[in-house]
Order: sequence, then C-alpha cells, then structure tokens
Amino acid sequence: MWRDLLPIGRNAESGGYRRFAWTGADADCRSWFRAQAESRGLTYELDRNGNQWAWLGDPTAGDAVVTGSHLDSVPDGGAFDGPLGVVSSFAALDELRGRGVRPDRPLAIVNFGDEEGARFGLACVGSRLTAGQLTAEKAHALRDAEGISLAQAMERAGYDPEAIGPDPERLARIGAFVELHVEQGRALAETPHAVGVASAIWPHGRWRFDFHGEANHAGTTRIEDRRDPMLTYANTVLAARKKARLAGALATFGKVGVEPNGVNAIASLVRGWLDSRAADEETLADVVAEIERAAVERGTRDGVDVRVTRESFTPVVEFAHDLRDELAKLLGGVPVLPTGAGHDAGILSGVIPTAMLFVRNPTGVSHSPAETAAEDDCVAGVTALADVLEGLACR
Repeated sequence: MWRDLLPIGRNAESGGYRRFAWTGADADCRSWFRAQAESRGLTYELDRNGNQWAWLGDPTAGDAVVTGSHLDSVPDGGAFDGPLGVVSSFAALDELRGRGVRPDRPLAIVNFGDEEGARFGLACVGSRLTAGQLTAEKAHALRDAEGISLAQAMERAGYDPEAIGPDPERLARIGAFVELHVEQGRALAETPHAVGVASAIWPHGRWRFDFHGEANHAGTTRIEDRRDPMLTYANTVLAARKKARLAGALATFGKVGVEPNGVNAIASLVRGWLDSRAADEETLADVVAEIERAAVERGTRDGVDVRVTRESFTPVVEFAHDLRDELAKLLGGVPVLPTGAGHDAGILSGVIPTAMLFVRNPTGVSHSPAETAAEDDCVAGVTALADVLEGLACR
C-alpha cells in the first residue's frame, strides 16, 4: 500500500507532495482508496461532501467504530501526514481478520477530503461540512490562488457541489472515531514508546493581514516619500515571533502575497496569513491581539493601512475522556500527550466521541519532505490501532 501511494503527487524537484483537493493527484489518491476498499470486499460509499467510506458490516446499523484520516497534503508536504492514518487503518483491518476477529459493531475506514486546506485556505473542509461547522454557502465562496471556486473545482472533478452540507444522519451512525497520525513533534522520541494517545488539541486559527500601501517606482521614489507595506509586514512577522515566545505560544506567517509583485516596484499591497496556536484560548486571543496592535502601530508610522480578518478558528479540543482513557488502558499505559496540530478528529469531537493515536516521529519534522517514521514504529502503530478497534468493536 505504501509503495502504491508514494509516487502520487510527488514533486520531482522538492521530493515533497502536492496532493491538493480536487486535482489529478487527489483523484489518484481517491481511486487508490476505493481500490483498497473493494479488494477487501468492503462496502464503499462516497458521502455528499466528497468524503470516502469503506464499511465492514452494515453501514446503517449504528454505533459504528470508525478510523481513518486524510490523503491530501500541504504544499511540498511529507509522505506520512494523513496517509499513515489511512494506510494503517486498512492494515489494522487486515490484522483483525488475521486474528479471526468478528466485530460486534460495524467498522469503517474514512478518507476525509481537503483536510490540509492547501488549495482553498481553510483546513478540514470535508469534516467541517459534515459536522455543520462550515455552511455550503461559505464553502462555495472559497477560492484558490487562480480564482477557481471550491464549487467549480468539485464540479470539474465530477462531484456535485450543490449536495454539500451537514450530514447528521451519517454522524448519528458513529459511536466512536479513532484517528491514527504521525506525531508532529518529538514528545514520543524522548520516551521508549512508539505510540501515544492524544489528550487535547490546542486552540488555533488563521488570520489574514492586509497591508495597503502605495505602489511606486523603486528607483525614483525617495525613502521619506514611500508608503511601503513590505516594511509593515516585515515588522509584523518579527513582532509575531516575539509576542508568541513571550506568551509560550506559537505564531507563524507562512504564506504571503504581494501586488504588483515586481522587482523594481514598491508594493501596493502585501497580504500575509498568520497561523497562531496556544495552550488555551485566552492566551491565543491575547497573542493575536498583540500582533495586530504591533501591525497597526507600525502601519501608522509607515503610512500603511492594516486590516485583519479571521478566516478560521478552532477552540480547544478535549478528546472524550472516557474514550481516551479506554485507549490508554487497552494499550497498556502508553503516554498521553497534547498536540498543537489540528485534525479531522478535533473537528468531529463536538458531535461524536473521538480520540487519536500518535506514531513516534524521530525528528519531529512535519509538513516537510523530511517528515519520517521508522518502519518498526509504523508497524507498532498498526498493531496498536488493531488492538483498539478490537477492544472497541468486540463487546
């Protein structure tokens, strides 16, 4: 399975993956998922939001145990983020069958669409739509860098964008959702354990900062006559680092757009996207407010207008304590640790019991071609997931 997925969407120059929603690489990943489901005799379903499901047992029976993750990537992402969870889910099902396990509850494997938000700028679109956290109207308004709307992209890929929206009937069938994921950090690397259980996800969000200045000639405009938004943006990036460090939080400007984007032109507009995360919502709000204040103050000095728009926000996620504790017990007291990364399991936690397993990442690197996990640790993850599914589905 791993070898089959490895070449899909891989960039030859960077070695990273560009599996963006509703593109050819995404379609190839979806075809792979369906083939894996059908080769195992599972019931394949595509829901109204483009999420893929593979069922063992009656999909309508209720109280199902579901596992899975996503197959899309960030720009030039690694091989493990998302796909490890999906591959491990199929492998765990194979392990259960090898043990002769006959579940009392339906089991399902899911591939949620557009988890990373790399193309349209909003993470977890598939699970947000399903859980009712994103309206169809707002989803239709999402656009990529080329101005193509989400609805247009879905239609070009052969899906009906008019069907998207909340799916409470489907969620009502699920009794528990467990997502396995490569750890995005090095907490497990400091322990003898290959697998851990998630306790919570830090609150996090994305904010768009628009810095409006005045376009002019780079070679003829005096320094004192300039209204250069690049200066305000650069100062804001430095301020974000400082404010986050002082608060024990995280703040990153990882995406930027410039107009007119000419070497010999002073920019008229710089647009930067801030990703910020913290252990609690109050700290996060304070950090973002401090960054915005620093941007406005510098903008006043530079003659630059600053406007800030919150594009997404996910509050702190405390995974279902009973389910979390049951997983830790089934796995013999493995570490229980928080994470700063968002996941589909976090989105669904408000409507169904969810939990997560992490597989050790020796370098801690993620969202990069250097992301990795040892084969033995991946196998340990499969075994742990199979143990969890058996414990939950056989009662």
